[in-house]
Amino acid sequence: MKDMETKREKYELLCTQVQELVRGEDNMTGVLANVAAALHDAFPEVFFWTGFYLVRDGVLQLGPFQGPVACYRIPYGKGVCGSAWRKRHTLIVDDVEQFPGHIACSSLSRSEIVVPVRGIHGEMIGVMDIDSKELCSFDKTDQEYLEKIAAIVADFVNNLYFCTSKT
Repeated sequence: MKDMETKREKYELLCTQVQELVRGEDNMTGVLANVAAALHDAFPEVFFWTGFYLVRDGVLQLGPFQGPVACYRIPYGKGVCGSAWRKRHTLIVDDVEQFPGHIACSSLSRSEIVVPVRGIHGEMIGVMDIDSKELCSFDKTDQEYLEKIAAIVADFVNNLYFCTSKT
């Protein structure tokens, strides 16, 4: 990180950027792609893979992302993403090789944070997934800010699909 720029300061700027990326947009794929890119670019020394999996047809299906190729589908309750979906809360995994049932989409991934994205009625609409090549890369600060970003994304999706004032 730059000399005077703390992790929190970087996240504050990132939250502002994500709010601007979603403002006035109606292209869900484009917004998710840009949010994944913004996340990926914000912490290039830590974030190896950033993206979204969306609940479709009873599984998590790959959405927009940045990084190497990824798994297309993740079953409910399987791996870190499927477990976060089932548990309905953020999971931080310091060592993915120690996580029971970890799905190895990339052998380079060593730690992971998965944040739920909820619909207007609290239902799970997807997860935001971030992997690192290093062990123990994520902490409570990451969780706090990534949950804020997931809430911005959720508000965008909810407004896109559930707002009746659209023409």
